[in-house]
Amino acid sequence: MNLASRLRPQNLEEFIGQNQLIGDGKILRRMLEQKQLFSMIFWGPPGTGKTTLAHIIANTFDAAFYTLSAVESGKAQLQEIIKLAQKDKDSGQARMTILFVDEIHRWNKAQQDGLLPYVENGLLTLIGATTENPSFEIIGALLSRSRIFVLEHLGKEDLEKLLERAMTDPVKGLGKYKKILTPEARSLLIQLSGGDARILLNGLELSVVSYKEKTITPEIITSVFQTKSTSLYDKKGDEHYNTISAFIKSMRGSDPDAALYYMIRMLENGEDPTFIARRMIIFSAEDIGLADRGALIQANACFEAVEKIGMPEAQYILVSTCLYLATAKKSRATANALARVKQAVQDDPNLPIPLSLRNAPTKLMKELGYSKRYIWSEQHVGLPEGESYLPEKLKDKKFFER
Repeated sequence: MNLASRLRPQNLEEFIGQNQLIGDGKILRRMLEQKQLFSMIFWGPPGTGKTTLAHIIANTFDAAFYTLSAVESGKAQLQEIIKLAQKDKDSGQARMTILFVDEIHRWNKAQQDGLLPYVENGLLTLIGATTENPSFEIIGALLSRSRIFVLEHLGKEDLEKLLERAMTDPVKGLGKYKKILTPEARSLLIQLSGGDARILLNGLELSVVSYKEKTITPEIITSVFQTKSTSLYDKKGDEHYNTISAFIKSMRGSDPDAALYYMIRMLENGEDPTFIARRMIIFSAEDIGLADRGALIQANACFEAVEKIGMPEAQYILVSTCLYLATAKKSRATANALARVKQAVQDDPNLPIPLSLRNAPTKLMKELGYSKRYIWSEQHVGLPEGESYLPEKLKDKKFFER
């Protein structure tokens, strides 16, 4: 059994982190103290205690506890658990059945639909765990019958406590090795863990067990991790969307330092540079627009140059364009006008085109007044000055505000 498994907390007193949920007076602690249980979904990064909390809850309620991995399990395994839960109920046993579904976002809609009736009728109490936004991955009916709890990365203080427990506990931890972890190695280990307790403990165990040295140094930690940095960035996950959102909002807020930081953070974690360039093209039209007519030209040229040159040299082009857009004057006139016009079209999709603006290729059309008031002369082309080109119902409407 590895270190992370040996140190798995058995109760809330041993649990480290997530004080917003299990601190004094907080929702999960109150639920356990009052013995009130309901279906729930834990949403958070890996190594933050989702599985551990599920086990603690099951132990507290002395429930029949079943675990499924959404990656490996399907309808057959679920049906077997349902049969066991129904058998317990029919036999008059008072204990409840808790089903823990790890990575529940991996189950498709049909699989989630198959679970729903048994959550609805109370045969199963669901505890789901997901690293993905449940709003997008879990069906609405399950969401509406579950409480969503957000778990956060473990902070530095939490990880320090975990390290201390692991290094000193002679039975479950690594205390019997009597190794010394230097302050620098400790800091590096915490940094490389990325707030993931499992990564922290696995890295520590490998450093202690696999090296003969009495003192664990930063060099040993680096050797174990094979890197000097780590990141939770996933080009298809929440961090991808969170970071690009922060990048756009920073440019919109005219903060070049923040915009540059989030852009480089994406690039350093392997983001496609053309994706960033495309977003800057959109931004230049949506958020700068007519305030700086050169912005769209700059952004489009950036995209073409990034495609031609590639990384790493394309970074200079991206940085230059990012700083230009972040410091440029901003105008939402284009975006606002688009929104107003779309609403008008949706409200009245078939307003008649004014006769004066209709094409008149035939005699009949001319007799009906098509293009009658439209002027073609050396002095003026268009409707008489002051007349609206909009349909009659919208003639006084202003979509564009300078």
